[in-house]
Amino acid sequence: MLAFMHPRALRRLPFLRSIALLAFAVFGALPAMAAFPDKPIRIVVPFAPGGGTDAITRTLGVGMANTLGQPVIVDNKPGAGTIIGTDFVAKSAPDGYTLVMATFAHAVNPALQPKLPYDTRKAFAPVALIGASPNVLVVRADSPYKTLADLVAGAKARPGKLSFASQGNGTSAHLAGELFKNLARIDLVHVPYRGAGPAMTDLLGGQVDMMFATAAAAKSFVAAGKMRALAVTTAHRSPAYADVPTMAEAGVPGYAAESWYGLYAAANTPKDVIDRLNAAVRRAVKEAPFVQQTQTEGLDVNVGSPDELDRYVRAEEVRWRKVVQDNHITID
Repeated sequence: MLAFMHPRALRRLPFLRSIALLAFAVFGALPAMAAFPDKPIRIVVPFAPGGGTDAITRTLGVGMANTLGQPVIVDNKPGAGTIIGTDFVAKSAPDGYTLVMATFAHAVNPALQPKLPYDTRKAFAPVALIGASPNVLVVRADSPYKTLADLVAGAKARPGKLSFASQGNGTSAHLAGELFKNLARIDLVHVPYRGAGPAMTDLLGGQVDMMFATAAAAKSFVAAGKMRALAVTTAHRSPAYADVPTMAEAGVPGYAAESWYGLYAAANTPKDVIDRLNAAVRRAVKEAPFVQQTQTEGLDVNVGSPDELDRYVRAEEVRWRKVVQDNHITID
């Protein structure tokens, strides 16, 4: 066939061959560059199944799967104050297929655990802040303390006699109580338990005087008239406890503490993958099942950019490190 080609066409043959090879290299490689995601995504929950974080994550995962077109699997990896599950994600491939649902502990662990197996600031790529919810300062229904002012007055009249329960040293309930002590200038005794359930049981039984319980855990007891809610810990009132004042409104100016949920991937995950995940979260939180779940949890949903999550958690780290240091808190 070459014998019948025009001489000028023959001179152009090497150039045409180069163009053909380049096109094959580009377009022939496209099938291998599959769009994210092309397989299931795993969200690690660093707590046991059945708690608030687990419920929020599972509901969010369903909504994200609807947008991403791939299953979102929840993998519970509890232990060591969330460190086991968090470390698993820190050491995972930076491809967006393994995420962790971080909570209050993520910001506090650097102060409590000087030898973490990962660098909190460098090991993760922020995806999205999901939202925040209050703790609720509760007492028994038959408690003599009807208001927060009553409680503060009682604590000042009997220094070191009133006690508050928590689900363990360094937890949000514990640090919320320590912040209360500092700002109200009162002396309370902290009584740590192995979990919120036993702490709530002893509060109802009269072994302790108060607790900064999660909004979801306290709600049924308050509704049944077994506990009295004195204040919520957030800076603004919670829709789940619309008639309950904030700690600041009730007489402790400057008080603010909240539990939060934030989604992270491993560091160096590509930006386009992070953006895709962030967009899926934004859509998922608007779906009816998630909205219903947030009402149960008292969660104030406020999904922002990855940078907003990063700034928020860095500020939380600084604030709670001071509380930990000022009160000599350890996890032992």
